Amino acid sequence: MSPTLAILAPGLLGGSVAKAARARGAAGRIVVWARRPESRLQLKEQPWCDEVAETPEQAVRHAQLVVVATPVDRIVPLVERVASHLPENAIVTDVGSVKGEIARLGQARIGPRAHFVGSHPMAGSEKTGWEHASAELFVRRTCFVTPLAATAEPAVEAVVRFWRELGGEPVTLSPDAHDEIVAHISHLPQVLASSLCSFLARKDPAWRNHAGGGLRDTTRIAGSDPQLWRSILEQNRDELLRALRQYQDELQGLHAALSNRDWLEVVARLERGKAYRDQFRP
Repeated sequence: MSPTLAILAPGLLGGSVAKAARARGAAGRIVVWARRPESRLQLKEQPWCDEVAETPEQAVRHAQLVVVATPVDRIVPLVERVASHLPENAIVTDVGSVKGEIARLGQARIGPRAHFVGSHPMAGSEKTGWEHASAELFVRRTCFVTPLAATAEPAVEAVVRFWRELGGEPVTLSPDAHDEIVAHISHLPQVLASSLCSFLARKDPAWRNHAGGGLRDTTRIAGSDPQLWRSILEQNRDELLRALRQYQDELQGLHAALSNRDWLEVVARLERGKAYRDQFRP
């Protein structure tokens, strides 16, 4: 689909895109650019990229598809930086977990000569860096594709096809609908895991030595990069606040049931939670 694929800032997600594209034949040539010189030197030794560019402008010069894999607050500035160097009708996508502002500003910065189609693969880890990348990261994972109403249909189809070639399961919806969904199923869980650990950090430090699998599983993502998540929460602030308010109502309902010794209500809430969890895809 893409004779030349350019990946800007190949961390965990960008590196996994490159590895998956190479393993699955989704690109004929893979060019990457990393901000740090030492990273560029290390990337030159990797078999999953054909060229390591010294600048992002150089990386995109002959690319039919560009994947921007920076933190969310750097996506639009980088798109603006490379816009005038893109080939005509090139397609730019990203892997950011917030889409509203990125989708609108991304296309505005590129202008009419190329296409911006936002993406967000629901894959990742609390780990960072291309050293942890995997060619299998996107297999059977939802990959949101978030075009604007005016986005050219062939460009949208190309991005959908690309994620499918990497093993993902693309879902197309508007940027704002995406942000509402991920505020509940991704950003809220991150905040809950981190705030639970923040709360426990004020207790006896020795308690953590007795933690079982339940606490470890519940708080795994609390090990994620705080600065990366600060940018995500800032960009999806309004949707996350709405989700937090609704979750506070849920907690208050459980608190009231416990206070009133309403064990039927307590069990009903536990059963509703179990039923939801049991219906997750394998």
